[in-house]
Amino acid sequence: MLRLKTYQALGHAGRLHRWHSLRLPFALHTHEKTRSPSSPACVSSVSAQSELSAQHSLPKIRSPSASASFSSASAQPELGVPPPNLSHVSDIDTIFSYHERTKHSFQKYADGPHGLDWGKQPNPFRRYQGLSQVPLRHYPLYMSPPDQMAYPKAFTGFINVNILTKAAVSQLFYDSCALSAWKKAGDALWSLRINPSSGNLHPTEVYFISGTMLGIHSKPFVAHYCPKEHAFEIRGEIPYDLWVEMKRDLPNDVVFIGLTSIHWREAWKYGERAFRYCNHDIGHILAAISMAGTAIGWDAILVDGWGNDDLDRLLGVHDRQKIQPGSPQKGNYPELEQEHAVCLVACFPGKRTVNWGFRSTTEPIGEITGGIVPSEVVAQTVGSRMSQANWQGRANQLSTDHVWWEIIDKVAAASRKPTSPIPVFTKPVPLQTGLTCIYKPYTLREVIIRRRSALNMDKKHVLSMDAFYQIMSKALPSGPGAEGQGETAQFPFRVLPWDAEVHMAIFVHKVAGLSKGLYFLVRNSEHEQKLRQVLRQDFTWYKPDKCPSTLPLYRLAEADCEKLATQLSCFQEIAGAGCFTVGMIGRMDTIKEKGAWMYPRLHWECGVLGQLLYLEAHAFGVSATGIGCYFDDPVHDVLGLKTKEFQSLYLLSVGAAVEDKRIAGLPPYPAPKPKDAKAPEPPPFK
Repeated sequence: MLRLKTYQALGHAGRLHRWHSLRLPFALHTHEKTRSPSSPACVSSVSAQSELSAQHSLPKIRSPSASASFSSASAQPELGVPPPNLSHVSDIDTIFSYHERTKHSFQKYADGPHGLDWGKQPNPFRRYQGLSQVPLRHYPLYMSPPDQMAYPKAFTGFINVNILTKAAVSQLFYDSCALSAWKKAGDALWSLRINPSSGNLHPTEVYFISGTMLGIHSKPFVAHYCPKEHAFEIRGEIPYDLWVEMKRDLPNDVVFIGLTSIHWREAWKYGERAFRYCNHDIGHILAAISMAGTAIGWDAILVDGWGNDDLDRLLGVHDRQKIQPGSPQKGNYPELEQEHAVCLVACFPGKRTVNWGFRSTTEPIGEITGGIVPSEVVAQTVGSRMSQANWQGRANQLSTDHVWWEIIDKVAAASRKPTSPIPVFTKPVPLQTGLTCIYKPYTLREVIIRRRSALNMDKKHVLSMDAFYQIMSKALPSGPGAEGQGETAQFPFRVLPWDAEVHMAIFVHKVAGLSKGLYFLVRNSEHEQKLRQVLRQDFTWYKPDKCPSTLPLYRLAEADCEKLATQLSCFQEIAGAGCFTVGMIGRMDTIKEKGAWMYPRLHWECGVLGQLLYLEAHAFGVSATGIGCYFDDPVHDVLGLKTKEFQSLYLLSVGAAVEDKRIAGLPPYPAPKPKDAKAPEPPPFK
């Protein structure tokens, strides 16, 4: 048992005063051979580093010696340790129990697989066997019109509004859910998508729900989207009167996108922590849909009155089979490949200006003013009517053998939301301020389609202060010019119907003109007073130099945080090599106030924020990568969080990517067909 100095007290103005007396036990087992860091539970150690120098004001977490290593086998409990008995506790208690159980700590990682056979990675492409495909139109960048929208324009409102056609739907899916490239290294071949995913495992399946559409289907229908082919599979039809009722109080040209999760795809690699990552991915794709919509002048709103049971039936993924309690953890469990309906997004053309020659008017075709969704009729009948629908096709098998993490089934059941018809509103697009001219001259579609997750970052690249402030302004839910923050009105946050519940702790490493240190962006003004109370009382809350007056950004302490960020992120160097690293801090009390179903939604909000940061980084010529493997409570200790009211839910690093020249890029369509292609081993971080 090693004991190490962990935190230093902050003195006047956030400077180092003295060593804090707090010490934490640090359990570490050594092994002669280190495991390959192929999963977040198998992360190799870094070499020993000197203690924090006297001028630093933030805590330093010393790494183990070079001879020691973090190993899945030593850091985790034995595979098959049963989850706690949660049968007699409330859903909210189940949520908090799961969150505590799946934290990574210095003593152990959350329970996960002890090794991975990459040849048995779950198939990332679901197909419904027996169904023919309806091809969608392709919109590669070289086919974009010369007057396509510049990236900064995407945040100003609805421009070049497209009417509802197969062409518009094709582009919406091409820019949100399709493949963005293929990558090849030796015999290994793998695809990338517009929306990023933890470990490139893609647990999210996408469905399209629409009325009659020329070129797709002659009746209202439910289709499964196939990203590998960019095509629909028509799974079932919706009774016409039910479809009319589903559209009640919504724009006439509305269509819906439904999202489901296959938890097994993530659990194969990440074990019990996978439920978190599945919901991060939902957030990323929600933001991808919102931003893709702006390219065709469409709005997107999460219609959160729909409950999980009714969504299961609407999308044809109901009647799931359960694994019997007491079953072995390892086995052939096709039940784990079943889909869980998660949410439904309404997509429709936005408000557009019509020039009549003598005057111009704005048609409110994309305006919703308090419509109840779903209607009472839909809420009462959709379950019985769609459960009797004639669903076509049989889902393909994704894996030949499985590992059952029962705790994921329990938390998924606890976080299900009942159907509750609620009013739906569209929000005015907020006024954009700031230095939009400093972006690279990229179009919106260039940024969307060329987004990539960085594998390594340039340790010398410095981001300009103006770019940093602009990125922070775009991360505000209400827009950069709002007097107060909270309402989710700015793209892509407007897809969410609740006020912001996630804030940003920022480790600034290399931003020109800004002191290195820990900063904080308050994304909901109503939470600021509470945040000041629960964070460390010796934080300075200093407004940094040249910070816009409407940007609620504060410097909490000055320090070189590069090594600290690396150590907090399971010793992943990319967290300290970039320009800055963001820790997303969610307000967990919203779960107690609204219900257990807010737990996945907090992760959705993190994913939406993460997608925005990805796009902003690329619009400035740099890159980003999401980090799901981090030590939860040490992050809280750095911030001084002693209660469970606020918790760290996601990390993301922004910086200049270093290209790996061994990896070749190929176009997304058509899919290449190499001989004996092997599944690649993704990087150990999310």
